[in-house]
Amino acid sequence: MPENGPTGPSAGAEHAGAPGADDGHAAVEQLRTRVAALEADRASRVPHHRWKAFFAALLIVIGCVLAPLAAVAAWTADEVGNTDRYVDTVAPLASDPDVQAAAANRVTDAVMKHIDLPTLLEGASPADRPLLQKALGKLGGALENAVRSFVHDKAQEIIASDTFKKIWIDANRQIHAAVDKALTGSADSAVKINNDSVTVDLGPVVDQVKQRLVDEGMTVAGKIPEVHTDFTVLRADNIGKVKTGFRLLEIAGFWLPVIAVVLIAAGVLLSVHRRRTLVISALAFAFAMLILGVGLTVFRVVYLNALPGSVSQPAAESIYDALTRYLRTTVRMTVVLGVVIALAAWLTSQGRVATLVRQLWNSGIGAVRSTADRAGLRTGPVGPFVQRHRTWITWVLVAAAILTYLLWSYPTGWVVVGIALVLLLALAVVEFLAEGEAKRSTPEAASQQSPPR
Repeated sequence: MPENGPTGPSAGAEHAGAPGADDGHAAVEQLRTRVAALEADRASRVPHHRWKAFFAALLIVIGCVLAPLAAVAAWTADEVGNTDRYVDTVAPLASDPDVQAAAANRVTDAVMKHIDLPTLLEGASPADRPLLQKALGKLGGALENAVRSFVHDKAQEIIASDTFKKIWIDANRQIHAAVDKALTGSADSAVKINNDSVTVDLGPVVDQVKQRLVDEGMTVAGKIPEVHTDFTVLRADNIGKVKTGFRLLEIAGFWLPVIAVVLIAAGVLLSVHRRRTLVISALAFAFAMLILGVGLTVFRVVYLNALPGSVSQPAAESIYDALTRYLRTTVRMTVVLGVVIALAAWLTSQGRVATLVRQLWNSGIGAVRSTADRAGLRTGPVGPFVQRHRTWITWVLVAAAILTYLLWSYPTGWVVVGIALVLLLALAVVEFLAEGEAKRSTPEAASQQSPPR
């Protein structure tokens, strides 16, 4: 019989072991090749990620630096480029007690400079004049103070009336035209630029006071010549030289905020960890605007301290606060906006605390939904619709919130908080409806899949 070679279990194992060893070596080689490829890919990505991180950080830093300047530019475009907006800003100052007191004092001083107390005797009879002159000499300053008090009361009456409001609004409309066009201060205008100051001529108010004094029996006031006295609205060193800078800010009022937002958004999109970068960017943006708010407060102190002694400090404070009111409102609004965006980005992250907050949120809504189910409340066809289109509904709500903010005229910090709370409430309603549908569909599906016993 021919020998067919070794037989039995040992032979089978020998023949079966050889291919298994080859397969094992092949698998090891494949793993080594794959690990080498992954390491090479990782090594090639590290410099790429570093460059992306560098440019992302650079864009975000530039955007945050431009943000305060963008706010100032937008404010300048509104106040300098929009006459109606400027007039609406300063019109309430006509009713401000400090401004009224300063204007009344300025008008009183102008009138008293042209009232000669001895001329008050002209209305007396010739026989009584010697006695009156003797009495006038004894009274001296007391009589002058009495006349000043009388004149001041009449000036205060005029300034507290609608007449002064009209004069104030018309004069400030001319101020805006003068500042916006050439800062020339023509001589025939109620607005002049003198010694780096924008002033309002209170001559029309003086005329009203003169007429009121004549009506009250002080006929000598009718002989007062035409008087022009200035009331300082704005003072700045070298105001003519900074005109170019303000003009540039006015032109950049629209584009600079857009550029700042685009740079920050581009930096977030370019980064590797976008959500974390968005949180940092939003907080950095809020911090930059907060610095602008601090700068406005510091500049207020410096500006008021630099005013000459002839300018009423309380009135100057009221005017400064009125002119910068919208800018300070913008600062507060953008700080709140940055914090809200950072908080929203953090809450949607995968961090442990953020996940816990979301779980508590969902648990609360689930508890309310369970209570509603036990009470017999049903969503009808709304629940299934919300469950199917839940993602789209969420994005539509977010887009509606953003659109509301963009279309809101001069939003404040409270407006931002209100929009965020309304969006949060709408998302809670969506979660409530979707949660109820999901709970009802789960038992139904389980009952359909379980076989009958």
